[in-house]
Amino acid sequence: MMGPDVVVLDYGSGNVRSAVRALEHVGASVRLSADPAAVRDCAGLFVPGVGNFHACMAGLDAVDGPRLIDVRLAGGRPVLGVCVGMQVLFDGSIEPSDAPVAGIGEWPGMVSRLTAPVVPHMGWNSVAPPAGTRLFAGVEHQRFYFVHSYAARTWDLPVADGHMASQTPLVTTCDYGGSFVAAVENGPLSATQFHPEKSGAAGLRLLANWVRSL
Repeated sequence: MMGPDVVVLDYGSGNVRSAVRALEHVGASVRLSADPAAVRDCAGLFVPGVGNFHACMAGLDAVDGPRLIDVRLAGGRPVLGVCVGMQVLFDGSIEPSDAPVAGIGEWPGMVSRLTAPVVPHMGWNSVAPPAGTRLFAGVEHQRFYFVHSYAARTWDLPVADGHMASQTPLVTTCDYGGSFVAAVENGPLSATQFHPEKSGAAGLRLLANWVRSL
């Protein structure tokens, strides 16, 4: 039996074959495509991101990616962004210069350069998922593979309370020269700053958790 239909958004962002293979390994039926109908109608959309923020936004704009992502989310259709594919979901970034570059704006806040003594942050690091996480179920205490110089340093969306508390986004953090946002679970929209497709068994488990939720 075929697994859920997942489209890896094809907008010129580096080598995405490892993401395709990893998603296939955990049971998804995967297409690499920027076809609007495929992007709109698939069970899950995977948004990769390799390179700098400005180049990724230019590539997304060229395939109408921001609108397609927004349309999916308006209909409650799942999206998973990875690395710069996570960063573009925020208001913007100061990469590659100090002049802000606008992002898609699904989440408030700006992406900025890490303040660690050694940048980029490259290699394995532990993360701190919150209680109730589904994305990290079974891998809450595992390490994941990061390659980045910029990140969302803070989470700026207000926390809901009362009867809306169940809708509060779940934010996972990591520490490298200070805390930064390592992952977010926000209804149909999820994202990771690390590369799950390069994170061995833990990354495959995380991708499997996402695919099973579709």
